[in-house]
Amino acid sequence: MRTGLLTVLALVGFAANSLLCRAALAGGGRLIDAASFTGVRLVSGALVLAVLLRARGGRHTGGSWPSALALFAYAAGFSLAYVRIPAGVGALLLFGCVQATMLGTGLARGERPKAREVAGLLLALGGLVGLTAPGVSAPDPVGAALMAGAGVAWGVYSLRGRGNRDPLAATADNFLRSVPMTVALSGVGLLVQGTPHATGSGLALAVASGALASGVGYSLWYAALPHLTATRAAIVQLSVPVLAAVGGVLLLGETATQRLVLAGAALLAGVLLALSAKAAPRAPVKAPSRE
Repeated sequence: MRTGLLTVLALVGFAANSLLCRAALAGGGRLIDAASFTGVRLVSGALVLAVLLRARGGRHTGGSWPSALALFAYAAGFSLAYVRIPAGVGALLLFGCVQATMLGTGLARGERPKAREVAGLLLALGGLVGLTAPGVSAPDPVGAALMAGAGVAWGVYSLRGRGNRDPLAATADNFLRSVPMTVALSGVGLLVQGTPHATGSGLALAVASGALASGVGYSLWYAALPHLTATRAAIVQLSVPVLAAVGGVLLLGETATQRLVLAGAALLAGVLLALSAKAAPRAPVKAPSRE
């Protein structure tokens, strides 16, 4: 029950993050440029997590430079890609690469999905395609590569979280380690784009994304991951586009189309079908290296 609640809360956080990023970076970054959004997002996440960790009486431990690099690569790749490609094709690339990374690693480590999990995955992927693909044209190749890289990076970050014993400390440590990388990205942004662009609204959205949806949401995700197989951790994330779409309807006034209802229902049915299967034994998970 606890794992299920943590997972649901984390997925809601992911969906909220999607909405915040969409609002901040829509229109090619009118409210804030992608590099500034990434920097504010990760720094604000690091600050809030440090406060929470200090209030609890813990220290920044359990993170690693490889995990921090994966976190940074995801956040930067996602933001930079979002201003170059449509949201639909971006979701396909992102979640397709997350699935490939996590499922492939799970298989390589000896996980063998049940037939019901495979059937649920295929149904959910069909729903994802139906939800995001109609009207999609060939994307900008640079944007597509950035989003695909973000998907792989998030898959790696998730996989590395399965061996952590203190989710809050590990997440706080990873966010703190990512700060120098954001400084480097900002420096590159200055050289390439010139003066950073950020409005008050853009900064507020970036802070909300980093402090709440990312910092707190990723801590919850790291708390759930040790109790999920790589296969299930990958499959449940396919529900995020539906949750984000529902949030768009309820909070942003977007239209609930018939395609959204049918494709979303198929996607969620696939996820539930996969989760209804008896969980396969988890492959042994080692604590992530701190190298």
